[in-house]
Amino acid sequence: MTQATGKVSKARERLLATAGQLFYAEGIHTVGVDRLVAEAKVTNATFYRHFRSKEELAVAYIGSVDHAIRTQIGALTAAEAPPDAILRGIGASLVEQIRSPGYRGCAFLNAAAEFPDPEHPVHRAVVQHRDWFLTTITALFAEIATDSADHAGRHFVMLRDGAMSAGYLGDPVLAGETLLRGIDGLLRIHATRSDTPAAAPSPPAPLPGIDCAPPPGE
Repeated sequence: MTQATGKVSKARERLLATAGQLFYAEGIHTVGVDRLVAEAKVTNATFYRHFRSKEELAVAYIGSVDHAIRTQIGALTAAEAPPDAILRGIGASLVEQIRSPGYRGCAFLNAAAEFPDPEHPVHRAVVQHRDWFLTTITALFAEIATDSADHAGRHFVMLRDGAMSAGYLGDPVLAGETLLRGIDGLLRIHATRSDTPAAAPSPPAPLPGIDCAPPPGE
């Protein structure tokens, strides 16, 4: 990589990081290119060298959050962590996020609300992430018991969606507690469908990188 290429790469990363913070905190439609350029400390030419439009940057923003979640869960499944531990850990991570300063709901749900047209690239990026997430969660439940794994996966995603919305609009502590109780109950019911006796559950430990929001700025 040449020095010039390195500078361009850093400029793109800075634009994406800036967009992630502003889009999440204030909304994609609210933040204009001029502000993105100013806060990322790049020129207009640099912006358009990397992104043809603000909407293309928004797709990249959704993609960056999606990539972080896929990477972390992929590493855990590759390490053969127990499926129930992964599911509980995802829940614990979401609780940490819901209770964190600056929490503004799920980045994916927020973006879908701003771009309701199912054919819009931003909306499609959100749906692609959700399809992958549901498939991944369902596969984890199927490792515990194949019977009703589809139902359990959908139930888990609905618990997650409800908790992330309730945590923003209501009491984040209660939303987090309700989410963990819901996941625990779902796992206990699902484990009864397995032929293998369930091990005693461990206290849920948050898993880094499972946040449905961009990482905090430096």
